[in-house]
Amino acid sequence: MDKVFIEGLEVDTLIGAYDWERGIRQCLLLDLTFAWDIRPAAAGDDLSKALDYAAVNQQVQAFAAAAQFELVETFAERLAEQLLERFNATWLRLRVTKPGVNAAARAVGVEIERSRP
Repeated sequence: MDKVFIEGLEVDTLIGAYDWERGIRQCLLLDLTFAWDIRPAAAGDDLSKALDYAAVNQQVQAFAAAAQFELVETFAERLAEQLLERFNATWLRLRVTKPGVNAAARAVGVEIERSRP
C-alpha cells in the first residue's frame, strides 16, 4: 500500500472543555497519512491523478476554522470522516496534537486510523 502524508500542518481552531479555552482560538498540529495508489500519477507524471495536497490543506483549514469542539477526539473523528469522503481515500491515519496543554508534557493529542468500507 502506498501512503501519501502531510506532516506538521498547523490549524487554528476553537477547541477545549475549560471556560478559558472557549474564548480563544488554539493551534493544533496535524499529521495526515492517506492510503493512495501513486502508480497512476507516477506513470504519466499526471498531477490530476495524485492526491492534491493544496486541496487537502484547504479542506482541513476550512474545517478547523468552523469547528467548535470541546474534545480533540471529536475534532479528529469529524475531520477523518470528511477527508475520507471528500478525497475518496480508502484509509487515513490522523494525528492531532494540542501543544502547551499540560505543563509536564510537550503536547497531548490523539492518533486515529479510519477506513471506508
